[in-house]
Amino acid sequence: MAATSHTDATQVALDVMKAGGNALDAAIAACAMQCVVEPGSTGIGGDCFCLYAPGGRGTPLAFNGSGRAPAGATVDALAALGVSALERGSPHSVIVPGAVDAWTRLHADHGRMPFDELLAPAVAAARNGFVIASRVAFDIARQAEYLADHERAARLFLDDGRAPAVGSIRRLPELADALESIARDGRAPFHEGELARGIVDELQRLGGLHTLDDLAAATGEYVTPISSEYRGLTIHECPPNGQGVIALLLLNMMRDAPVDPDGPLAVSRIHLEIEACRQAYQVRDAHLADPAHADVPVDAMLDPAYARTLLDAIDPARAQVPPPVLAPPPHRDTVYISVVDEARNVCSFINTLYWPFGGGITTRHGIVLTNRGQAFSLDPESPNVIAPGKRPRHTIIPAIASRGDEAALCFGVMGGEYQAMGQMQFLTRHLDFGLDVQEAMDLPRFMPDPDTGEVELESGIDAGTREALAAMGHEVTVAEVPIGGSQAIAIDPESGVLTGGSDPRKDGCAAGY
Repeated sequence: MAATSHTDATQVALDVMKAGGNALDAAIAACAMQCVVEPGSTGIGGDCFCLYAPGGRGTPLAFNGSGRAPAGATVDALAALGVSALERGSPHSVIVPGAVDAWTRLHADHGRMPFDELLAPAVAAARNGFVIASRVAFDIARQAEYLADHERAARLFLDDGRAPAVGSIRRLPELADALESIARDGRAPFHEGELARGIVDELQRLGGLHTLDDLAAATGEYVTPISSEYRGLTIHECPPNGQGVIALLLLNMMRDAPVDPDGPLAVSRIHLEIEACRQAYQVRDAHLADPAHADVPVDAMLDPAYARTLLDAIDPARAQVPPPVLAPPPHRDTVYISVVDEARNVCSFINTLYWPFGGGITTRHGIVLTNRGQAFSLDPESPNVIAPGKRPRHTIIPAIASRGDEAALCFGVMGGEYQAMGQMQFLTRHLDFGLDVQEAMDLPRFMPDPDTGEVELESGIDAGTREALAAMGHEVTVAEVPIGGSQAIAIDPESGVLTGGSDPRKDGCAAGY
C-alpha cells in the first residue's frame, strides 16, 4: 500500500512495488513524481527526512537529509552585506539542498530496483506533460503574484502571469533534463556537476555566499531515532534538528490529559490542545536547533515529569497568551509519503521546499530552491543562529509507531509549523477517540500561530464553538486555506491487512493491492 498527496505519485509507488521494488524504492519514485506534479510543495532543490523499518521490525533507521548553511554564512558576514533579516526571496535563506543526496544514499544502502528506473516516471511526466490537479492549481494561484516577480519561476509555472487552470497540461523540460541526469549519474550532477554550477551561479548572481565546495561537501547522515510511549505504542521520530521531539512532548502532555467524553471537537478539548501547543512550541523556539552546534536538551524535554508540569500550567478556563515560561530542568509546504510493501518493509518519507515554491529562486535547470534558511536566527544568543555548515531548525517529521517489536502505523503530517501539533491531533483522534486513520484526518483542524497567538480554525468547526473559544480569551479566525495534510497506513499484525488514509485537503489517495 502507498499513501501520498497526489494520485500520480501513489500510482507510481504501486507500479514500483509490482515491478519488484521495495517500500523505499517506491517512496523515492513517488517523491520524484511529486517534485514534478506538485512543484510548489516539494522539489529536488529541497530537503528530506526518512524513517525506514526493514521487515517492519525493530527500531527504524532514521536519515537526516536536511541541508546546511554555506561555509561563508556567519552573522558578521551577513551584517557586512547589510542583511538584517532572513527574508523569503533572499539567497541567504537558501541552504544547500539535501534531498538528492538523501535519495541516492538511501537507495544505495536499502533500495532494490535500479535508480534510473525509479526516476523514469517523473522524467516522463516533466517532459511529456502532466495534468494540473485541483489543489495544485489552488496553491499556484495563491502564489501567482509572488512568482510573477521571479522570471524563471513565472515562465515555468504561470501562464501570462496567471495560474494554470485545473486540468490543463504542463511541461517542465528543464526539470526533466535535470532529473534525467540524476537518474543516470546519481548525486554527482547535483552536487559537483552542471546542476551544481547552475545552483551556485544563480545564488551568487543574487549576492549569495554559496560555492561549489558547499555543494560538493553536502551529505546527509543516519541518526538515532528518539521515541516516547503513547497508548501502548512506541512513537519513533527523527531527532533534532527536526521538531519530532516537540510532537513527542505534546503526546507526553496528552498522555496525562483526560479524554473528553464530548469528543475531539468539544470546546474544552480544543482549548486544551491549543494551550498545550502554545506551551510545546515555546519550548521548541527556545531550544530546538542543530545538535552539532547547540545543546538541545532532548532527554529533559521528553521527561514525563516535565510534560506534567507543562500540562498543570494550563488554565482550563482561560487562554494564556503568551503561556507561562517553564524551562526544562538542567541537562548536560512539504509532501509526506507512507509506503508498506509485501515484505512489510515500512517507509515514512518526507520532502520539502519549506514555503510554497521555496523562495521562488529557480535555476536555469528548472530547480526551485528551498528557503529553509529563513528558519535560522540572526541573534548570536539564539541556539538557532546561522553558522557555517549548520542545519536550521526543521519542521518536517516522518513517523513510525510500533507495538512491541513490530511496526503498527506509518504516518506523517504536512504543513510547516503545524506538523508537531498535527501529529498529536492525528494520533489522539485515532487512539483516544477511536477514529480510523481516514476519519482522524478528515476531522476539522485548528492551530494557534506560534508567534501571534491567533488561532486558526477550519470552517468545519461551528460558530458556537468559535464563540465559546473567544469567550475564553482566544483570538479566533476561520482558516483561509486547509490546515496541513497527512497520510497514514495502519498494519494489522494478525490479519496482515493494511488500512490507509490520505488527506482530503490534498490531491492524493491511499491505494494497495
